[in-house]
Amino acid sequence: MSANLAGQNIIVTGGSRGIGKAIVKKLASQGARLAFSYASRVDAAEALLKELPGEGHFHFSLNLAEAEKVDSIMQETIKKLGGLNGLVNNAGITKDQILLRMKEEDFDSVIQTNLKGTYLCSKAVLKTMMKARGGSIVNLSSVIAHTGNSGQANYAASKAGIEAFTRSLANEMASRNVRANSVAPGFIATEMTDSLGDEVKEKILASIPLGRIAEAEEVASVVSFLLSNEASYITGQTIHVNGGLRM
Repeated sequence: MSANLAGQNIIVTGGSRGIGKAIVKKLASQGARLAFSYASRVDAAEALLKELPGEGHFHFSLNLAEAEKVDSIMQETIKKLGGLNGLVNNAGITKDQILLRMKEEDFDSVIQTNLKGTYLCSKAVLKTMMKARGGSIVNLSSVIAHTGNSGQANYAASKAGIEAFTRSLANEMASRNVRANSVAPGFIATEMTDSLGDEVKEKILASIPLGRIAEAEEVASVVSFLLSNEASYITGQTIHVNGGLRM
């Protein structure tokens, strides 16, 4: 999947590690100018910044739990970029526990960061995109939004909400040529999956028709495509990147 993002200004939330890091690297390699956020690890953001090809990239601190600060931070970031063509809402957290033992604050914090954070960041960029008569918003969901998962009622609810939110946003913004789509990864190779025991890994692999766990770069390729003009007639969709785990 190829995309040309030369000359595009793009914001990626949660871009300093994991899937977000792969997305940032992919978009930069395709010519985009990136502003990516981090929540706490400024050292990781600095290290990533040094790896990126091209010029003008920068990182910024963003805590989606501080809702009152999100709009002003996003406006400052857009101004520093000199405009905005794309937004990737990738930042998210998990606080897993079976529902009987799940604390209310753990449910609320996952909804706040994952779902409300997507709302806050998307709303903050809409006037800029509407004025430009174009833009693309890509929201990171999860296969868990469709399958559910024991111990992840809060996470599943947040991701399912993101997909419904994305469809509504796409409907509202289509007349202004602003597109909105979701990407729903399955199992992705990360530090967390690397630490799983062999028995758990074998069980996971047995459930995936393609027989392997995805690389983060494979998710990044789909995100870059949706941001590009190659996807100019795609909006309101959820693209699954799960190796056939859910068909």
